[in-house]
Amino acid sequence: MSALEEREFVLKTPLSVEEVMMLRVGDVVSLSGELYVARDATHRRMLEIWERGEEIPAQLAGSVLYYAGPTPTPPHEVIGSIGPTTSSRMDRYLEAFLARGVRATIGKGPRSEMARKLCEKFKAVYFVACGGAGAYLASFVIQKEVCAYEDLGAQALLRIVVRDFPLLVAYDVHGGDIFEEGKLSFRKR
Repeated sequence: MSALEEREFVLKTPLSVEEVMMLRVGDVVSLSGELYVARDATHRRMLEIWERGEEIPAQLAGSVLYYAGPTPTPPHEVIGSIGPTTSSRMDRYLEAFLARGVRATIGKGPRSEMARKLCEKFKAVYFVACGGAGAYLASFVIQKEVCAYEDLGAQALLRIVVRDFPLLVAYDVHGGDIFEEGKLSFRKR
């Protein structure tokens, strides 16, 4: 496949192993369905709960985790600005989540070599969303609810429903890395 060739996919959550197996670095994905929104503090809380042998209030099999912390919701809107946060901060938690069935994560920026290898091992993908475009990305959110940990404020565990959420495959299950391969560029159409 040439560096300029783009493939586009329309996917709906929950994601299957077969669906993520067909994705390649650089593919454009329009994602619809349910996403869980979590950041650092939320990840720590869920890990502590698992360590106590308890369950979390989310169904992770086939799920997608979005690394974001939305701003307060304006009147008459579903959600505030919800841009991606730096994904590498969540790398230390990644294996625990992928082992429980998370099929994809969404954030911004490159991740560790360990994270790329975990995507291969657990048949998961890492999507990037456009950083700096939180207000625009909020326009794709059609529903929002706080699942748990409301005391964490913007880092509470959220369940959102999105329609045609625009993403790019950054790490695929085949070891591909968009940052390493130089496929992440801003070219004119």
